[in-house]
Amino acid sequence: MACLNMQINNEQQQGGFLGPRISFSNDFGDTQQATSASNLKLNTYREAPVSSEFEFSVPCFASNSADELFFKAKIVPLKEKVVTLRDELLASDDDDDIFLPKSLSAFVTGGASGIGKAFCIALAQKGIFVTVVDFSEDKGKEVATLVQKENLKFHSGLKFPSAIFIKCDVTNKEQVAAAFEKHVEVYGGLDICINNAGIATSVPFQKDQTDGSRTWRHAVNVNLVAVIDCTHRAIKIMEAAKKPGVIINMGSSAGLYPMITDPIYSSTKGGVVMFTRALAPYKRKGIRVNVLCPEFVRTDMGEKVDSRFIDIMGGYISMDAMIRGTFELITDESKAGSCLWITNRRGLEYWPTPAEEAKYLLPSSKTRKRISSSVIPSTVKIPQSIEKVIVHTLSHNFRSATRVVRAPLKLPIKPGHVLLKIIYAGVNASDVNFSSGSYFSGSKEEISSRLPFDAGFEGVGLIAAVGDGVKNLKVGTPAAVMTFGSYAEFSLVPAKHILPVARPDPEVVAMLTSGLTASIALEKSAQMESGKTVLVTAAAGGTGQFAVQLAKIAGNKVVATCGGKDKAILLKDLGVDRVIDYREESIKNVLKKEFPKGVDIVYESVGGDMFDTCFNALAVYGRMVVIGMISQYQGENGWKPRNYTGLCEKLLAKSQTVAGFFLVQYAHLWQQHLDNLVHLFSVGKLKVAIDPKSFVGVQSVADAVEYLHSGKSVGKVVVCIDPSFSQQTAKL
Repeated sequence: MACLNMQINNEQQQGGFLGPRISFSNDFGDTQQATSASNLKLNTYREAPVSSEFEFSVPCFASNSADELFFKAKIVPLKEKVVTLRDELLASDDDDDIFLPKSLSAFVTGGASGIGKAFCIALAQKGIFVTVVDFSEDKGKEVATLVQKENLKFHSGLKFPSAIFIKCDVTNKEQVAAAFEKHVEVYGGLDICINNAGIATSVPFQKDQTDGSRTWRHAVNVNLVAVIDCTHRAIKIMEAAKKPGVIINMGSSAGLYPMITDPIYSSTKGGVVMFTRALAPYKRKGIRVNVLCPEFVRTDMGEKVDSRFIDIMGGYISMDAMIRGTFELITDESKAGSCLWITNRRGLEYWPTPAEEAKYLLPSSKTRKRISSSVIPSTVKIPQSIEKVIVHTLSHNFRSATRVVRAPLKLPIKPGHVLLKIIYAGVNASDVNFSSGSYFSGSKEEISSRLPFDAGFEGVGLIAAVGDGVKNLKVGTPAAVMTFGSYAEFSLVPAKHILPVARPDPEVVAMLTSGLTASIALEKSAQMESGKTVLVTAAAGGTGQFAVQLAKIAGNKVVATCGGKDKAILLKDLGVDRVIDYREESIKNVLKKEFPKGVDIVYESVGGDMFDTCFNALAVYGRMVVIGMISQYQGENGWKPRNYTGLCEKLLAKSQTVAGFFLVQYAHLWQQHLDNLVHLFSVGKLKVAIDPKSFVGVQSVADAVEYLHSGKSVGKVVVCIDPSFSQQTAKL
């Protein structure tokens, strides 16, 4: 945090008050000046007389941030015209002429040496006041002195020390309580708490013949009980101040997988990890608790480990990596209850991955009830007839295969069924496969005998009516469906196929066929882990946008293909590491040159030559998931199978896997994965791109399908079936 220097000069002229001239600068030489209310975003100032109070905010240009700093000041007579932020920082309560923000303060246990020392100095280099807590007095005072020197770059003329040392045994609750009290007394609050103190057991557990009071019991008290104690006290201080704060607990990779040479250390660090992850709900109060889990760091304790074992693990973790990880957990507002695993082999990676979480996270009945109970007040009028799109003849040309008809709406609703008012319907590349009958078994004559078909795979809307025997679903409940017939004003659906959602928004439509395909296919078919290279084709489309983001969230390097500058811009915004625009460069050449060992996972939806290119770029043990082949859907004779010569030989040579994925066969996972996608979206971890081209009403469906197949779309193509209802509902 850089120090911001500010001067408020009262300027008067004959005839009255001219206005305050306020200038401010930081220690990097940046300056800004303003004389008008508009420049400083004054909230209450007009032509304020001397001694009046006003509030203003200024851009926080000192920290490369879009944030603003808020101040309250009083206009003072000309003789008191200069007020300096640096001089008034943490001024006494008696001086109420100007109220200014205090610098951040941090409380670090185990701060006298090793990792803790590095943390203290790194914090000081950000202008943060630090309390160094440790049992070693000489080393602790030395670190406090180093912190003060660093802080001089940001603060001068302080009436209090920018760093203090407190000798403390973290297993002594009285000493710990006194240390926190002293910190608050000096700095007026607590913003960051780093619980770093930790020890290995002095006697191997397998050889310990004592009662453990000086060995393993002591290690449990230092490594786990003290962390719980300090975390509890830090939370209470932050809650009392009603201010946001961050707590970083020091875990270890030994808390993620067993360390057989020191089971006590491993168990205590495992306890720290689970304790921290269980505190994620404190984010609702603005308090984030995270845990750092490195492998071996070159410290006094780390150097006692056999060097041969360190080499096998990839060497010591650098202190720079530790500091980088710590500040990521401090500054990333989305991280709460997060566990950051640091290794030289895999870099910085969050544990567990979404794929691992999906193995134990289940949608509770309480969650389902909460979602389904969110009823949107509306007056859905049930008409006698509705418009819908039907397939009347089999053809890969969607427009010629379909037509819009008006059909009677049969009432009353069948028992066990729900009538859904469709607000948004999703458009999919496979709509042309449906209209050609490719998804139905039997000969063309047998399939034709079943015509007409109700078209459309997915939609969201509001429940308009329910039949007898339907429980836990109410009229007005937002819901999604993934059954045939969503290209309609209303759809009659068996209640068991209803997916309750938070809101009937277009983003939810995108999460259905497109989002669920990416989420489930990457978990089940690709068996995606972290630390891999993932290639996604047609990545700027409806499902590709989800695949690239889910792969990034899981901690992978993502390569994505697209055609066009707008699509490339979208993918870069979604966090893709390498975007390949095939209109600008050769996909084959890029993969061969930049990824000579191949990619680990391919999420493929194009087919044809793209399949060949990606398959040839697959690494040893690589997995390729085929979720479609859009390039083969259109053509003079529609979808035609293609031969892939030499496929079996290539699979055998590199122990590779090619897996197909068809969403319908994973219906039992839809609600679970949809809930997860909605959660990721609601907390800002997932973006949903909706193509900006507007398609309104059932009559526009054929236009939307053709637009999707034109290759011009960016994001999910959606048809707004009823714009009057879409205007009534807010975004998710």
